[in-house]
Amino acid sequence: MGMPITVDIAGASGATLVDTVFDYFEHIDRRFSTYRTDSEISAINRGDLPVRDWSAEMMEVMALAAQTKNQTDGYFDIRKPDGSLDPSGIVKGWAIRNAAGIVRRAGVGDFFIEAGGDIQSCGRNASGLDWSVGIRNPFNAEEIIKIVYPRGHGVATSGTYVRGQHIYNPLGAGDSITEIVSLTVIGSDVFEADRFATAAFAMGWEGIFFLEQAPGLEGYVVDSNSRATPTSGFGAFCQP
Repeated sequence: MGMPITVDIAGASGATLVDTVFDYFEHIDRRFSTYRTDSEISAINRGDLPVRDWSAEMMEVMALAAQTKNQTDGYFDIRKPDGSLDPSGIVKGWAIRNAAGIVRRAGVGDFFIEAGGDIQSCGRNASGLDWSVGIRNPFNAEEIIKIVYPRGHGVATSGTYVRGQHIYNPLGAGDSITEIVSLTVIGSDVFEADRFATAAFAMGWEGIFFLEQAPGLEGYVVDSNSRATPTSGFGAFCQP
C-alpha cells in the first residue's frame, strides 16, 4: 500500500493470522493502488474497464465515497482536478476496518492495526494496558505532542507535513491548504475517522468546527503557527 503497516496481536497467537491480514492488504493494494498500472482503479482511469465489469469491492468503495461527499457538502471528493478517480482518502480506513474484522472473526479481541498513521485497536496490549496512540508534532517528527487512548475507537491523521500538498479542497481548485498542517480525528472506527479526517482537512480551519458539530467525531488540529486546537470532547480520550 506504499506505507508502513503494523499488525500487533496481543497474547498467544500464531503468525498465520498476521499473514492473513497482510495478504488482505496486498489484495487491496492490487485493486486500488493508483501507483500500479495493473490495478483495477488504474484500468478504470484509463477507460479500459466499464462500470459493468467493476468488482464488488470497487462498487462498495465508490458508493461510500459518494455518501461521504454528500455528508461533507462536497469537501470529500475522490475525483481529482484532472478528472481521474483516486479513492485513497477512503480506502485506507475501509481496508483497516476490514482487516480488524478478519482478526475479530478469528476470535482475537486484543489487537492493534496501523497503516500510514491510521489506527484501529481493540482490547488491551500484551502488558494488559489500554492501547495508546501518539500524535506527532508536525514540525518535529521526533516529538509526541499528545497521547490518546482510543479504547476501541478509530484514529486517523491527515496532514501536509510528510507528503506535502497532497490534499486538496475540491471546492477551491488550485488553492493550497496552508493554515493547518495536521488534523487528527477520532471516530467510532477507523473508517469513520479516516474519511472525515480527509474531508475536514480539506476544509482548512473550518474543519475543526465541522468536527465539533459532527456526532461521534472528535478532532485535534495543529495550525501553521504551531497552535493546537481540540474539539470539546477530545480530552476524554487523553485520560489513561
